[in-house]
Amino acid sequence: MSLAARIDVVRGSFELSVDLDVPTGTVLALLGPNGSGKSTVLGCLAGLIAPRSAEITVAGRSLADLAPHRRGIGLLSQDALLFPHLSAVDNVAFSPRSTGAGRRAARDLAHFWLAEVDAVELADRRPGQLSGGQAQRVAIARALAAQPDLLLLDEPFAALDVDAAPAIRGLLRRVLKTGPTTVLVTHDPLDALALADHVAVMNDGRVVERGPTRDVLSAPRTAFTARIAGLNLIAGTAVDGGLRTPSGDVVSGIPASDVVQGEPAVAVFPPNAVAVYPHDGEHRGSPRNTADAVVAALEPHGPVIRVRAEAGGWAHGLTADLTPAAVAELALEPGSAVTLSVKAATVSVHPAATGP
Repeated sequence: MSLAARIDVVRGSFELSVDLDVPTGTVLALLGPNGSGKSTVLGCLAGLIAPRSAEITVAGRSLADLAPHRRGIGLLSQDALLFPHLSAVDNVAFSPRSTGAGRRAARDLAHFWLAEVDAVELADRRPGQLSGGQAQRVAIARALAAQPDLLLLDEPFAALDVDAAPAIRGLLRRVLKTGPTTVLVTHDPLDALALADHVAVMNDGRVVERGPTRDVLSAPRTAFTARIAGLNLIAGTAVDGGLRTPSGDVVSGIPASDVVQGEPAVAVFPPNAVAVYPHDGEHRGSPRNTADAVVAALEPHGPVIRVRAEAGGWAHGLTADLTPAAVAELALEPGSAVTLSVKAATVSVHPAATGP
């Protein structure tokens, strides 16, 4: 069931205005900083927030004037919110019962969905006897047991520990392949990459980037999207062979086909493309993009150390990923003077985001 929504909300000084289109059976991830309006969108879709104006249709059926329980929407939040006095199977059965299914049919459906989420052995347990990951499995089964036209996921992994989250993410990836049209709110790009077909990035109540998930996260056009994708981004104006920054520096790179010279653009490259040398030391090769900087911070980042830099020009705020051995060899610490270099072949230049 496809979703089409146009929502306008005013809440105090906050204004939200978004258009969303989600094709049947696909997953849209809403990404954005805290306060950007992601959860407000979900609240409007679910009928929990009354917008100033809204046009919301699922499969051509208007939802704008329907009460929440008549919308045919499933909602899964970061907290399972199971009924504490009911067993797992009765929690799941409550969902189809609330839509008119008979008691036996509802329990049969509950057992089916508990099997789908690998939780059959939990059927007779009450929520107080479940771990966080187990409770979320039951909550997923309950959300899907009503066979909703639209499924809303609000940070479904945020309350899970690091061991449970990957399993639940994999579970959702499996069931959503043949599941309902879904809108996912998350702050984690891994959730979007694992689950979503498309991404809409929100900021200040507006969608500022949208497109296929891998396209958006591999070629971000706003600073926020670059941060969540773990990439460096430099803003400026497109010129031949790169872009010119506000300070007048030229960053060389490979322009995308839709870059227009003289128009706003961004240069994007990963932290592992940034080489770090001692200040005034010998540079290997001849990269076009070099800048002097100071180490601002050293942060563990999986198997590497992420070096954050401060500088006066285009290199301010850049990150570089180095092995612990390289950090030790360079004797890097906060305050160390360094030279950063980035080969032009690793820099992609794209048009800057101009809004929805």
